[in-house]
Amino acid sequence: MRKGGGRAAAGPAGYGRAVIARAPFGRTGHQSSRVIFGAAALGWMSQERADALLPTLLEFGVNHIDTAAAYGDSELRLAPFLAAHRAEFFVATKTGDRTADEARASLERSLERLGVDHVDLIQLHNLVEADEWELAHGRRGAVEGLARARDEGLARFVGVTGHGLRIARMHARSLERFDFDSVLLPYNFSLLADDGYRADAETVLTMCEDRGVAVQTIKAVARRRWLDDSAPHYAWYEPLPDGEALARAVRWVLARPGLFLNSSSDARLLRPILEAASSGGGVPTDTEMEADAAALDVRPLFDGAELERI
Repeated sequence: MRKGGGRAAAGPAGYGRAVIARAPFGRTGHQSSRVIFGAAALGWMSQERADALLPTLLEFGVNHIDTAAAYGDSELRLAPFLAAHRAEFFVATKTGDRTADEARASLERSLERLGVDHVDLIQLHNLVEADEWELAHGRRGAVEGLARARDEGLARFVGVTGHGLRIARMHARSLERFDFDSVLLPYNFSLLADDGYRADAETVLTMCEDRGVAVQTIKAVARRRWLDDSAPHYAWYEPLPDGEALARAVRWVLARPGLFLNSSSDARLLRPILEAASSGGGVPTDTEMEADAAALDVRPLFDGAELERI
């Protein structure tokens, strides 16, 4: 059983309530909340709804936001909030472009949409396919372009993200080619039941620990792919329902020191996730996690072929 994870502590950012614990975000020097706001939740939301949701971050002491050029209007929805709170947040975005010029242009558009002069972290979005990997890491590729943008002050750090069963292995390959400051990959109980993925994940997590690379995780509260297309879809996968199983899934991820949990693109789950992370509950046992999986028919999202859409 894993131990640790950091019990939340009260503080002024949370208006007297227990707030999300913080930890060093790799070697960046930033103490990030261990739950990062996944701003994909804002992508197809009205500005009015976004304005009502974002103060929840201040309530729980969340100080790290992760968005992307591909997340609909997410960057635009964040702009008014950042105009008032930029200094309080570590802001990350992503580009899906693979050449230096295109990635630079994407970053500049993101800065304009966010209303900021720099981001703290620019990430290569979903770098998993071999041909895209070679292009991005090659001469005049996106890695070269974003490193130059970092040196010019448009971003402070450079990271890489991805989805699916192949991404942990590809992240290890990426870290051997370039000194990325962060990685992002799927991580939950059902996914780690896959022997191959677990081995690849352990390899890259060890590399990150040795090199001071921050590790962000996604899909902590994933239940399965949608079985009922008539139900409202606020994420491409069906999440766990609000309740004890969701809380245990959050605590299971955070029980591993050094991991950061990116919140779901289903905005309805932001508060339940933050409440679970700040409650200080015990580390779930494998027996509890297996029982939740059986009761809720939890299934792995990935099969090695299909990748996440965003």
